Amino acid sequence: MVSRVEHPAGGYKKLFETVEELATPMSVHITGRLPLWLSGSLLRCGPGLFEVGAEQFYHLFDGQALLHKFEFKEGHVTYHRRFVKTDAYVRAMTEKRIVITEFGTFAYPDPCFFSYFKGLEITDNALKTNYITKVDPETLETVKKVDLCKYISINGVTAHPHIENDGTVYNIGNCFGKNFSLAYNVVMIPPLQADKEDPITKSKVVVQFPCSDRFTPSYVHSFGMSPNYLVFVEQPVKINLFKFLSAWSIWGANYMDCFESHETMGRRPSTFSITTVKKYIYEDNGFIIVDLCCWKGFEFIYNYLYLANLRENWEEVKRLAQKAPQPEVRRYVLPLDIQKHDSGKNLVNLPYTTATATLRSDGTIWLEPEVLFSGPRQAFEFPQINYKAYCGKDYKYAYGLGLNHFIPDRLVKLNVKSKETWVWQEPNTYPSEPIFVPTPDALEEDDGVILSVAIAPAVGHKPSFLLILDAKDMSEIARAEVDTIIPVTFHGMFKDA
Repeated sequence: MVSRVEHPAGGYKKLFETVEELATPMSVHITGRLPLWLSGSLLRCGPGLFEVGAEQFYHLFDGQALLHKFEFKEGHVTYHRRFVKTDAYVRAMTEKRIVITEFGTFAYPDPCFFSYFKGLEITDNALKTNYITKVDPETLETVKKVDLCKYISINGVTAHPHIENDGTVYNIGNCFGKNFSLAYNVVMIPPLQADKEDPITKSKVVVQFPCSDRFTPSYVHSFGMSPNYLVFVEQPVKINLFKFLSAWSIWGANYMDCFESHETMGRRPSTFSITTVKKYIYEDNGFIIVDLCCWKGFEFIYNYLYLANLRENWEEVKRLAQKAPQPEVRRYVLPLDIQKHDSGKNLVNLPYTTATATLRSDGTIWLEPEVLFSGPRQAFEFPQINYKAYCGKDYKYAYGLGLNHFIPDRLVKLNVKSKETWVWQEPNTYPSEPIFVPTPDALEEDDGVILSVAIAPAVGHKPSFLLILDAKDMSEIARAEVDTIIPVTFHGMFKDA
């Protein structure tokens, strides 16, 4: 049973607290017993600077990127953090004002009249950006900014690439071509070769999905990949290009103002119209299994507004949250072998799922999902699996954040076969996206630990700590307490030693 803890408004506002970077790594206090086999670094990125001079960033996505590192070595842990020295950060610190418009914060241009007509300047803030910023994982020093547009036809990529065991990286993003020709390009970045040339220079587009709407491409968050197939969901959260291109020079807006929710898109049989957070897929006996974190209804876009209001008006957040769409984990099944004489029939014959795929007389297939996880105020977000061993394969366990009013207040393990759940939760504590790290020579899928950076801003608590859970039952093994505030982090990865 999933429990809920109502947190005070003051606790939520702590998510927007500006911190300073560290000159050198700091020691941490360990409680419990840290696994001796755990060796490597947990790297995470999130906002860390919410004010510049007298100006403030209004949205949780807008704080300047701060890179965090917990390093594990021979039973000891250290914590380090540095700001990513993007152009947006350096110019803001130099001019003592917000210089470049972010997702939810408009940057007013220089008072010079002609500066209003210089054109669109895209942020390189490493939270939501069209650029890749190279960082040294050992020192956290910023190396350089890379513009992918110089090498391949792509206008930005997602925060959710797929990485093969040899280091090959696949990602997806929008492509805005000539005469408003729009598409979604899947790109491949090869691993480092013997010639030591930067792999970015060898990037290439491997497949292209056409855009169904000429002037309103979908927001691209992630995609699914199995050994033989790629699955992309063109979702009903749209970007209005007319607003986007005119926003800065004409009516002074931010990125968030250009997002729209297209309710009618769900009635188009040619579009897999699901609002998705992240997806894992695998193949089974002529079918592709697609698991997604979804929001029912077409008001998903307004969730971004709650993240903007959290800083100033918690009462308004609670009021808006009552109207929010209900989250679900869904399983869809896509048939690969389709025969015309099966019109009107459910094509799915797998015994372990209730998901259906019905062939219609016009040749389209109507999908109905199996709901794997659902409930009022019980969101399951930021899902992770035993990725190295089970990406693209039949898996059983997913790990995610449980959200209370869009604020993560628990960690959840979900058995996608039996729908059984395990929960870790502590009052006045906000954990981060769980990262699964397998034990060496693991025999079972859930042999390993879960790592999560937790924020505990209430009086009487250590402000922040790294949580280490047994992935089998979500029981606490150890925690590494840090005597400093750690801001909220969005995404991260574990780097083996």
